[in-house]
Amino acid sequence: MNRVIYAFFTLLVLASCAGSYNIQGTSNVSNLDGQMLYLKVLQNQDLSNVDSCDIIHGRFTFTGTVDSVKMASIYINDESVLPLVLENGDITIQITQTQQVVSGTPLNDKLFTFIRSYDQLQNQQMELVHKHDRAIMDGSDMEQVSRQLNEEYIQINEKLDKLITSFIVDNFDNVLGPGVFMMVTNNYPYPMFSPWIDDVMSKATPTFKNDSYVKWYMETAERVQNIQNGMETLPPSQGTHMTNAPAPPTPNQLAHPTGKQKNQ
Repeated sequence: MNRVIYAFFTLLVLASCAGSYNIQGTSNVSNLDGQMLYLKVLQNQDLSNVDSCDIIHGRFTFTGTVDSVKMASIYINDESVLPLVLENGDITIQITQTQQVVSGTPLNDKLFTFIRSYDQLQNQQMELVHKHDRAIMDGSDMEQVSRQLNEEYIQINEKLDKLITSFIVDNFDNVLGPGVFMMVTNNYPYPMFSPWIDDVMSKATPTFKNDSYVKWYMETAERVQNIQNGMETLPPSQGTHMTNAPAPPTPNQLAHPTGKQKNQ
């Protein structure tokens, strides 16, 4: 009898520690109707299916429980549609022809505020290309135009760097910091050190340093550096690969995770 009571009490404790999420999504993109969506989370550089549903008349729903907050992404087939944070609460998703927005819970609100700022700065960079093309058509002095556009590009780039770095630093101790760190490092050809990484890691908290992706990246980058410096050699079975670790996944901007996919 005591064992039964203990087991029941244990279940209650576990249930109280778990959170539940309720994702309600809408889409006005007509060709998405009838498509199957997959909710995936990244675990040890592998993508695992958490849930799936159909878009019916522009609406879709995911519900479930989470034992901890996780970065996730919604997929159609093998293509990432958008990133999100799987956390306790009611999450709203809106998909249109021009944007995808996730809101309703604290970390998702914070993530998409960052993404909007990031996109605005990237759009400003793209506008510089249009300015350059218009200047050519107008017969402007291209040496002067190029000098001005280069100065504007440097200013925007500095704003992007400050935005990304400050966001990661402000979110060292939750999933957003490692998630954006993953986005940035995915642009490198392979795991490597850089002045930007040195700067971030010099400020990093133990929680950030012990994140599974961050830890994997730093260990792999160190190994790559050792190989390049002749301090370590690859086993013959690895051929010409720098490491035998999987390539970093990409959450699209935050959010286009790649990697091995496992169906659960």
